[in-house]
Amino acid sequence: MDIHSSWYNFKIYPIISSFVFFLLFFFLSSFSPVVVSLDFNATGHNFRPGEKSNSKLVTYVKAHLKKINKPALKTIQSPDGDIIDCVLSHQQPAFDHPQLKGQKPMDPPERPKGYTLKTTTTTKREENCQVWRMSGEFCPEGTIPIRRTSEEDVFRANSVRRFGRKIPRNPIRRDSSNTGHEHAVGYVSGNEYYGAKASINVWAPRVDNQYEFSLSQIWVIAGSFAADLNTIEAGWQVSPELYGDNRPRFFTYWTSDAYQTTGCYNLLCSGFVQTNSRIAIGAAISPISSYNGGQFDISLLVWKDPKHGNWWLEFGNGILVGYWPSFLFTHLRDRATMVQFGGETVNSRTSGAHTSTQMGSGHFAGQGFGKASYFRNLQVVDWDNSLIPLSNLRVLADHPKCYDIRGGINRVWGNYFYYGGPGRNSRCP
Repeated sequence: MDIHSSWYNFKIYPIISSFVFFLLFFFLSSFSPVVVSLDFNATGHNFRPGEKSNSKLVTYVKAHLKKINKPALKTIQSPDGDIIDCVLSHQQPAFDHPQLKGQKPMDPPERPKGYTLKTTTTTKREENCQVWRMSGEFCPEGTIPIRRTSEEDVFRANSVRRFGRKIPRNPIRRDSSNTGHEHAVGYVSGNEYYGAKASINVWAPRVDNQYEFSLSQIWVIAGSFAADLNTIEAGWQVSPELYGDNRPRFFTYWTSDAYQTTGCYNLLCSGFVQTNSRIAIGAAISPISSYNGGQFDISLLVWKDPKHGNWWLEFGNGILVGYWPSFLFTHLRDRATMVQFGGETVNSRTSGAHTSTQMGSGHFAGQGFGKASYFRNLQVVDWDNSLIPLSNLRVLADHPKCYDIRGGINRVWGNYFYYGGPGRNSRCP
């Protein structure tokens, strides 16, 4: 190599490199609202009043909404104000997951032994137990109904990163006073479980403020709280922060790392695969139970498909909602070691009076049928994919003066319990 070519390499390449760097910088700068707003996600930026005027943050929120609000084949306006998008099933958020890209929902599995289907009339009535169905509209076959998420929904959350997720806590340990989460539950543990089933009484408990919720659900659990807790959850909840109102809504949840970074409510991230075109996860339930009046409950079944290992969810009688792919989990990839049934509330007050957020009907268990909320016909799925009654149900309330629970068993309801309470009262100041 002569001196001229050496000079060329020394002088020209730096000039070209600088020019390329300048072009790259200019290109990225032109998209600065998106690039800079990523910091809001990375740092868990907490929303503050008036931040809707922050153009960079709004840009990021809109980008997040574009990820979860998929193109609709049809749109339905619900009487309660919800917008339901009918999305092609293979375009739902679950298929953004690297292990599901390019796939389609799986075929239904074999149901557990001992399961019996009721009449078609019963199934149709249960399919119509959500407010959006009162519009008379429905989603075409091959699509699934998804409740559209709005900017307002996201801005009610603490941050974009935490939107649609539960605050990390331990549903296994009962010393929840430091987390604000309070429970009244029935549970079984110490064996291998491959599913759970129950009928859950639906109410509209009062929730004190936007930062609290009240729910009734089934938990399927494996692992410990040491960052590897796996849970599958389904039931109904009243959550003003998540939905913007006080209606009881059908919901699902999952996590594989103790609520740290994985999992979400409903279809707000890639995870749960919905297969049903008639039930909208996150939509309001109707009718609901009334004090000393009509009682309404929903049946839920979660079970592990013995052939493929996925965890399926059934709503009502024979209505398959969808499944959680087994690869989402570590411990639940094999089996569950605990099943819980019951209620949970959040007490956001760190001092002073206890919250008056209600659990269940807002009345104590001792008031019984028509007044207190209940779970009935509690069952689990065993290693042989058989539905069996519980043999060792335990009941426990974190703060029995605020919310309590009483269990029982009879020939009609099998294993059952009443639970709930008003929160703040003369015994729970």
